[in-house]
Amino acid sequence: MPAAPLPAGDAGSNEPAGGVPRPSGSFMGLMGGVWPWLAAALSGVLLALCMAPWNYGALCWIALTPLVCAVWFAPETSRAHRRKALLGYVTGAVYFSLTFSWLGALGQLFEQPWLRGLPLLLALYLGLYLAFWAWFLGKLRDGRRESFLHSGRNLLTGFLAAAGWVAQEWVRGWLFSGFGWNGLGVALHADLAMIQIADLTGVAGLSFLVAYCNVLTVIILRRIGAELGPVFLKKVRWEFSLSMALVALVFSYGIRSLLAKPSAATSPLRIAAIQPNIPQSEKFSPESEAHVLEQLDRLTGLAATARPQLLLWPESAVPGGMFSHERMYRFVTQQLEKGDFSLLLGTVDSDPQTGEDYNTAALIPPGNPEGLQSYRKIHLVPFGEYMPLRKAFPLFAMVAGDLVPADFTPGQDHQTLHLTRPRMDLAALVCFEDSLGDLTRRFVKNGAQLLVNLTNDGWFLETAVAEQHLHNALFRAVENRRPLVRCTNTGMTASVDRNGRVDRWLKPFEQGFAVREIAVATQAPLTFYSQHGDWFSVLCSLFCAGTLVGVLRSRLRR
Repeated sequence: MPAAPLPAGDAGSNEPAGGVPRPSGSFMGLMGGVWPWLAAALSGVLLALCMAPWNYGALCWIALTPLVCAVWFAPETSRAHRRKALLGYVTGAVYFSLTFSWLGALGQLFEQPWLRGLPLLLALYLGLYLAFWAWFLGKLRDGRRESFLHSGRNLLTGFLAAAGWVAQEWVRGWLFSGFGWNGLGVALHADLAMIQIADLTGVAGLSFLVAYCNVLTVIILRRIGAELGPVFLKKVRWEFSLSMALVALVFSYGIRSLLAKPSAATSPLRIAAIQPNIPQSEKFSPESEAHVLEQLDRLTGLAATARPQLLLWPESAVPGGMFSHERMYRFVTQQLEKGDFSLLLGTVDSDPQTGEDYNTAALIPPGNPEGLQSYRKIHLVPFGEYMPLRKAFPLFAMVAGDLVPADFTPGQDHQTLHLTRPRMDLAALVCFEDSLGDLTRRFVKNGAQLLVNLTNDGWFLETAVAEQHLHNALFRAVENRRPLVRCTNTGMTASVDRNGRVDRWLKPFEQGFAVREIAVATQAPLTFYSQHGDWFSVLCSLFCAGTLVGVLRSRLRR
């Protein structure tokens, strides 16, 4: 039998309450204080490396382990819980400033040097979410050796830690209008077998699994270190066996989904997508208007020769919008004379009675401009499509007014648009709406058989944003088992099938068009996620809240 562990802080023990031997000497003392911060920063770097442009997705399985070690095993101090939160904040600040570095391109576009600091500014806010998780992780247990010797407690810790991770990602996705981009599960975008579980849980299920495995990796290694001895191999450690079984179960579900044949009949839809690749500096310039229209006219004429049934233009395709004046409206509607196709484009629409502007997707049926249908974008981008608290902070609005001179008004209805030839309903997702799971699935509940995204990532120049956008968007196809087609100004123009396979139609920053035939299910059933949305995230949040209530009650008793 292994020797019974000494209680934390007992005489003769070189292991304090935190479970780490006390350092001796000035250098070791310095390292004992520094290594947790280096570990936290390392987790931030590893998380960033999981995402584009680096795309080392496999690192997600160990990316959080340095932070977990720092939270549990750093030498104890009188302000340990505050330090644990700060460790998480360091991880978040490093991760978000690196993964959102593309925001700095706005400084070059607008020739405003202060905008280059946007990634860090956003990271200073988003880091708070990981600070909460690290603090929550510290509440679940301490680093004492004896606390890792019980399988039941280890499994519960892993479950609650993963639930806490999902909770903070979910809140990040809706608080203050939300920015849930690049959740942990997105790192697995290229692993087709693993991502199939998204049709049940959404991306949150993958984030849970990855966070759980990171925490259990630390727990299992710590337990192995504590139990090394003559009877080490005679003990069953359920945390390892059940964790492997969980990963195998998710993988098996994915393989089964990939091999299964779709139960619903499909109808072919021939789609042409125009990628005009208009630089953002020219897109809204009056001097470039003729050039922009000439390129759209030429590319549409070429694409029409392939006889598409649906032709796509990206977001904000024509300068000022097709409704800005009569000449622009005629230019758009005359494109329909080039073939027998419906035209779907992104534009700006205004309500003449209220004077409100909307970022809109407009669908014009073949040869019938009077039959135009439109969808008004619901989820607007703060500081891009509206200025938050413009009236409450007029001074700030005045300083940043050149960036957002006026606000768009959000739409209200998750309405689908109706193709007539062939008869089919589609969801026209504008800008980054295809990165929002709960919003997209509401269109599917309303009958959408095809997901179409019209976007313009040209704002961020030649950065990783287009690749990250595609990686976030492809989960909408898996969650709802509906094909997704993306038409962009500068890239990534592509399609995603119901299992998440990506077909890249055009290279980024390349002007051209592409034509593909997409198989669209005519009567596809709703997935569990389509019906119930973010139920898994809500459930994890309830577990997290319940744990915090229990901690608070325990503290009040003491």
